[in-house]
Formats: sequence, structure tokens, C-alpha cells
Amino acid sequence: MKFNLAMGFTFLAGLLIAGLLSYRLTQREAVREVLQQASIMAGQAAVISDYTAREIAPLLAEQSREQFLPQSVPFWAAHTNFSALQKLFPDYSVRMPALNPTNPADRPTDWQAEIIALFRGNPALQEHISQRASPNGPILSISRPIRVEDRACLECHSTPQAAPAAMVDLYGPSNGFGWEMGETVGAQIISVPMQVALQRAAGTFRTVMLGLGAVFLLMTVLLNLLLHLAVVRRVRRISTAANEVSLGDMAAPELPVSGRDEIASLTESFNRMRRSFANAMRLLEP
Repeated sequence: MKFNLAMGFTFLAGLLIAGLLSYRLTQREAVREVLQQASIMAGQAAVISDYTAREIAPLLAEQSREQFLPQSVPFWAAHTNFSALQKLFPDYSVRMPALNPTNPADRPTDWQAEIIALFRGNPALQEHISQRASPNGPILSISRPIRVEDRACLECHSTPQAAPAAMVDLYGPSNGFGWEMGETVGAQIISVPMQVALQRAAGTFRTVMLGLGAVFLLMTVLLNLLLHLAVVRRVRRISTAANEVSLGDMAAPELPVSGRDEIASLTESFNRMRRSFANAMRLLEP
């Protein structure tokens, strides 16, 4: 009983430590998986924007002089592609909101405006990771600042007079102007749901804990069996023989000695003591 209590206490302490470490590791892997998905989406958005700037915009340059075509704007192309993807996967999104966008549909929500304000207040900050709750579980977002680093942007966003007339006719002269070089005007915000990754992490955690529990039970059974066969049964045999000798029963045969362990040495010592005791009793007889 003492042996099993000591083993049980040790196991519970080890299980607690292993559980804490496993939980932290599985949660960290879940976050890493979500971050990887977000990074892939960011790369896709960058590729779409670059392709639009290099391949699509030059083809629509002539038509854009007469009619503004948003299809030639890299950010619009990336946003439109991911908006279509969002119809299949509602919790995944890539948005590029701005505080003063040309298209009013690109205005930020409250939590997105807070992120943009964070970038505006910290010009050296290049990335921000945040998490928010939703009806379908937590959502992790990776945000990166959108700064005016190319003077070509000011051709459309400095003043209504300098902007293409077709763009002003489409969106009006009140939105998307007054931008300055180096200014943080918005943010690219990529949102990925964490529920699937967290469920997978929880499943892994349960598997690890059940596996540890099964290993402990197996070890307990094997150790108890070994303890019974190698120690308890042999010590009980010696105890029974010692009790018979103490009651004067000298007719019982000597205990068999097997092995070279401590119990075998104890058995051999008991047999020697029994023989000495028997000889002493014979010498005392009249």
C-alpha cells in the first residue's frame, strides 16, 4: 500500500507537470499553425497586388484615361479576390482599410481603426498580432501598416485636382485625398479563425494525457506483479517459517534459496540461524 501510494503521488505530480507542458506546447503549435496560414494569405495578397501592378494596370492604362477602372488598382484586386474567397470561408478575411479611403467600403471598423492608430503612433512597428472573440470562436489577426512610400500614390490621393478625373467622377472629391509621403494611411489586416487549430490541439492534448495515464497503469501493474513475485511472496514465506520456528516447530524443511539477490541472502541467513537454533536446542536437551 505504501509503495502504491508513493507511486500514485509521484505519478500525479508528474502528470500535472507533463500536462502543463503539453498544454502550452499544443497551444503554441496551434497559434503557429494559424500564423502560418495568415502568412500564406499575406503572400497571396502580395502576389495578386504585384501581378495587377505589373500585368493588368499597363493593359488598362488607355481605358483608364476615359473611365476609371478599379481593376487596375493592386489593393482593389487583392481585396476583391479575397472577398470572393470569403464567401466560401466566412471567417477568413484580408482587408486593407484606410482612415480616409477612396472607396467608402474600405473604411475600418472600430477594432481595425485602433490597429491603424497603433501603427500611426509607432512608425517603427512593422507587424501587430492580435486576437478577438467571435461567435465561431477566437480569431487571430496579423496586421501590417500601409504607408505612402511611392510618389505615384499621390497622383490619385494628394488633391482632387491632381487625381484622374474619371476616379473623381466615380468616387467624388471628398474621399481618399490629403495623403502625404511617409504617412500611415491604413493597414493590411489578415484574419484567420483559431477554432479548428485549437480543437486539433485539444485532441492532441487529450491523446497525450490518456497515453501517459495508460503507461502509468501498465507500469503500476507490472511493478506490483514484480514486487509480489520477487519480494512480497518470498518475504512472507520467510515470515511464516520464522513464526513456526518461534513456536517450536523444527520439523519444517529449510527454505529453498534461489538467486543471488538480497532476499536470497536473507533466506540463506534464516536457514543458517534456524540450524544454529536447532543445534542449540539439542544441546539443551537432557
